Amino acid sequence: MTKEVVGNYIRAHRRRLNLSQLELGRLVGYNYGSVVGRHERSSAAPPLLVALAYEIVFDVPVAELFTGFHATVMQAVARNLEELKALEKANGESRKSNPAKNRWLLEKRFG
Repeated sequence: MTKEVVGNYIRAHRRRLNLSQLELGRLVGYNYGSVVGRHERSSAAPPLLVALAYEIVFDVPVAELFTGFHATVMQAVARNLEELKALEKANGESRKSNPAKNRWLLEKRFG
């Protein structure tokens, strides 16, 4: 993952609800608000359970709250998928054929 992540909407949604960082922090399971600030600035990614808590609090999917992280992960998965496809092709018929997986590899696209 890159350190330069843009597209994070935690602050906008927090302000829309007129919540302080401390109040939001308590809602998602923290006893302090400074970690919320790190999430808002994308200087730290929230743990999965906290990201899901943000989704519940704001009623907005995690991918829409953290568009920068989402885009970064999507690019990484797309690269990994291409590597997997190349590996599968290189192994050819030497591997046991799995029609469902082969069809998924051919059809899957990201971006």
